[in-house]
Amino acid sequence: MNTWLSMLAAAAPVASGWTAHTLWLRRRLSVARRDPLTGLPTRETFTRRAAALLRDPRAVVVLADVDRFKQINDTFGHAAGDALLMATANRLALHVGRSGVAGRLGGDEFAAVLIDDHGTAADMLAVLHGVLARPVDGQDPAVHTTVSLGWVRAADFPGDDLSALLRRADEAMYAAKQARCGTRRAGLGWLFATVTGRRAGRTGARSDAPVVGVAA
Repeated sequence: MNTWLSMLAAAAPVASGWTAHTLWLRRRLSVARRDPLTGLPTRETFTRRAAALLRDPRAVVVLADVDRFKQINDTFGHAAGDALLMATANRLALHVGRSGVAGRLGGDEFAAVLIDDHGTAADMLAVLHGVLARPVDGQDPAVHTTVSLGWVRAADFPGDDLSALLRRADEAMYAAKQARCGTRRAGLGWLFATVTGRRAGRTGARSDAPVVGVAA
C-alpha cells in the first residue's frame, strides 16, 4: 500500500506539470486561431467552420467592407481606425450569433456565415447595417462610418463551394458600395463580372475585366 502511495506521490508533480503544459498549448493554439486585433477567427479557422456550416441549406454567406476606412484613419489616426475595426468585428460576431461564424479576411474586410432560420436574412442584414453604422464607444462621435454588405443564399447556388459563394457576395458588396444602398443580395440579376474569380479591380482580376451592369 505504501509503495502505491509513494508512486502516486512521485507521479503527481509530473501529472500536474503535464496538465499545465497542455493548458498552455491550448491557449497558444486558441491565440493562433484568432486575429490579434479583433479577436475574430483567422481566415483558416473561419474557412473551416464556414465550410461546415454550408452543409445547412439555410446558410447565408455575407461579405462586409468598411466604407471610408482610409479617411477615418487619416483624419483621426490609426488608433481610431483600430477601434472602428474592433467595434465592427464585435457587432458582426454578436449579430451572427453562436450558430454562425464571423471572420476577418484582412484589412477592413470581414466575412460571415449565418444560419437563416426564418428566411428573414434581408431584414436581419438591414438591421445589422444600421448597427454597424453607430459611433464607436469611447471615441469621438465622428468616428463612425457605414459598412457595405453583400450576401448570398447558399441554396441559390448548390454547386458553389465557400470560395465561389464569397466571390458572389463580394460582387454584391461592391454593387452595394457603388450604389450606396447598404446591402445587396447576389443572384438577383447581373452584377459586376468577375475574371479569374475576382471582380474588376480586385487582386487576381485582369484590369480589362468588363462591367456588365448592376441589378436594382
